[in-house]
Amino acid sequence: MPSKVKKLDRAVAKLPSIPKDLVNQFLTGPMTEEAINAAGFAFKQALIEASLNAELSHRLGYPPGAVDAGQNP
Repeated sequence: MPSKVKKLDRAVAKLPSIPKDLVNQFLTGPMTEEAINAAGFAFKQALIEASLNAELSHRLGYPPGAVDAGQNP
């Protein structure tokens, strides 16, 4: 039976790498616990919003701000 540590190691290995430029935008110096939590929350919020926008565009068949092809302008 695989240990929990090995499962976690495999899960972490599958995560995408984060570009250093993005990390540098968040890291401007020493960060407090609150600053780290705020940065994580902001990143999660942006990721969720982008995912929801992509899902909505896929379901509707056109990107945000575009006119529906079936609609007469």
